[in-house]
Amino acid sequence: MATKDTPLRRDRRTQQRLARGEAAALGEVYDRYASLVHGLAYRVLGDERAADTVTREVFVHVWEHPDRYDPNQGPLRTWIAALTHRLAVRELRDTGTAALERGGPGTAADLEQRVRRASVAARADYIVQSMPAPLRLALERAYFQRRDYRRTAADLGITEEEARRRLRLGLQLLATAQDAADPGAPPGQGGAA
Repeated sequence: MATKDTPLRRDRRTQQRLARGEAAALGEVYDRYASLVHGLAYRVLGDERAADTVTREVFVHVWEHPDRYDPNQGPLRTWIAALTHRLAVRELRDTGTAALERGGPGTAADLEQRVRRASVAARADYIVQSMPAPLRLALERAYFQRRDYRRTAADLGITEEEARRRLRLGLQLLATAQDAADPGAPPGQGGAA
């Protein structure tokens, strides 16, 4: 009887193939995650060229350091998203600091506030893209298409109670984006400046 190929098992095999230097493994990782990486980098940086640079840096890092991914800590997707976020924030700080040193507008505090806002927005995008489709569809109907829970339920062919549950869960997940901006803050208060 064949065992089910779980995502973590697939991630572990991919990591092993990368460690052996299989270029095809990097190609598969790139095909799977390039749009996620570029989208997150662009969300943080707001610049296409800078996002392209960070995208390249992420995949170079994945190729050169596959051992830094620990499948026991979670999915490859999450590790790559965290790596992208870290490199994009570093790039944002570096370019912002360079601009400040050249006498550009703003202060170091303004730069840090910009970094925090970009981090929260990128994390929220990642959360929405990663959440189960039923939650994402309910949020899209309710918030992007401005439907109330009754109309969302009708659109999705579910009960009103189920629509309320999905919206509540989706919003709770999104709240973690703000909370992650300031890990020491009480729930719902993260990132307050």
